[in-house]
Amino acid sequence: MNRKKYLPWMILLLITALALAACGSTAPAEPVDDSASDTSDAAPVAEEAEAPAESTEYEDRKVATFIWTQEFDTLSPLYTGMWFVTITFDLWNAPAWAFNDDDLPEPRLVTEMPSLENGGISDDGRTITLNLRDDIKWSDGTPITANDFAFTFEMIMDPANIVQSTYPYDNIASVTAVDDQTVVMTFDEPFAPWMTLWRYVLPEHVLRPVFDAEGTLDAAAWNLAPTVGAGPFVFSEWESGSYARFVRNENYYGERPAIDEIFIRFVPDDASQTAALVTGDGDLGTFIPYSDIPTLEDAGVKVMSVPSGYNEGWYFYFGENGHPALQDLNVRKAIALAFDRAALSEDLLLGLTQPAATMWDNMPYNDPTLEPWPYDPEEAKRLLDEAGWVDSNDDGTRDKDGVELILSHGTTIREIRQDAQAVAQQQLAEVGIGLDIQSYDADIFFGGMSDGGPVASGELDISEWSDGPSVYPDPDHYYWYCSEIPTDDYPDGGNWQRLCDETLDSLFTLQTTQTDFAERQATFHEITRYMFDNVIWLGLWQDPDLWAVSNRLQNVEISGASPFYNVAEWDIQN
Repeated sequence: MNRKKYLPWMILLLITALALAACGSTAPAEPVDDSASDTSDAAPVAEEAEAPAESTEYEDRKVATFIWTQEFDTLSPLYTGMWFVTITFDLWNAPAWAFNDDDLPEPRLVTEMPSLENGGISDDGRTITLNLRDDIKWSDGTPITANDFAFTFEMIMDPANIVQSTYPYDNIASVTAVDDQTVVMTFDEPFAPWMTLWRYVLPEHVLRPVFDAEGTLDAAAWNLAPTVGAGPFVFSEWESGSYARFVRNENYYGERPAIDEIFIRFVPDDASQTAALVTGDGDLGTFIPYSDIPTLEDAGVKVMSVPSGYNEGWYFYFGENGHPALQDLNVRKAIALAFDRAALSEDLLLGLTQPAATMWDNMPYNDPTLEPWPYDPEEAKRLLDEAGWVDSNDDGTRDKDGVELILSHGTTIREIRQDAQAVAQQQLAEVGIGLDIQSYDADIFFGGMSDGGPVASGELDISEWSDGPSVYPDPDHYYWYCSEIPTDDYPDGGNWQRLCDETLDSLFTLQTTQTDFAERQATFHEITRYMFDNVIWLGLWQDPDLWAVSNRLQNVEISGASPFYNVAEWDIQN
């Protein structure tokens, strides 16, 4: 699961169209039945709006307020990789299984997890059978069947839908609905990370008519207003620039949720989030700045640190039109040695985390012998000299063959990242490397190549964000493949670094076929060592999810893989 990708062109088009249709409609008290068509008066509207005014209608209702610093790009699982969206799937969508706070899978739509022992996985590992519960249904009362799984696979793989990524579903040869409760997946080769599949399912009875009529789901109203779902809550309203509401799903097949509504308020920055949590205007927030933890704890807000596979790091651009210095391993090593990331963690992050050596830190797949690059500016200078980058014109910046060693660096406008940029700029300047720092709103920074996103379009030499495996806790990672490099024919490719390394490509391919844990672990040790030695990715700090939880919320357990896996059990004191 990654924290990038945006579809602003599609969202703007849809929001504008829906705004004209909805034109200031008020929030419905209960979810709208969307079983007959894919249109809804509950669709988000374009103009900013205040949260619904309190009234006696709300006095006895249990409403938990979440504070989000990023607004949704879309709610359709097909078109997003945004973390703030994907974590909501356990609220309103239909995962086949979720992961608990021990990172172990728990059945949801299936009766049990497939295994060799129960016959769910064939001896050759190429056939996996899912046995569905017979009491599962969509929020409109329609049964969830194997046909919904087959339809979901069809929609992901159909090129008529410009999806965020076809991975990992493109490893499946076929998905067959044997009967209403039996789904059979076949693979050409064993696929070790199969549990990364089916984190969501699409309602065929709602979306099939749209696809048949339009030839695509790209502009389906359900994308922004999924009023038919299958979680303990169901979508009710999204007011663009302000808030979104999810109300209790009265047709939920599981235990009835204790909370009536999840109200998600979108705020512009970390300071606004912290203020809302301190004053009691919010019950839950995330991406908490480390510097705000003492303030929150003093206000009685509990801060939970949950490992989720994420690590903050620098991504180097290896494309043909990139800065020539970054093609040189000695230069990349010098950058690692010139940036004191241990001091950064101590000073800016209050010593509550530490530098990351690899993208798999704190997972059993990381080579345990690896230690983060030390701070050694003198060795950095020596390596730069050896690579031929010297300050020949005495301007304070090294150069070679008439090219100045000035690298563009971009990230989002989060305060901690901008602070880290300033520190890095100063420290790299001390060894003769210029850093041209830039920052962007998240929707712009994470835009795909077709959207003109600066990272995806290759406009930055170094980009910074936090990321982890495709779907934690599995270690698989999709966007280092050569085949994921964006092109005019494949603008949605996720390999924004444009690195095509045959060794790395073959290792990533190999690990997906290794169903034996020890063998797969050994391959990942090779991957992590190779990426570290070649400074393909430079870790800044280990980045567990920080959650701020008010003392009003009860029974809260949070998983790094499925944060809201037990949200139906949460309660709140009014």
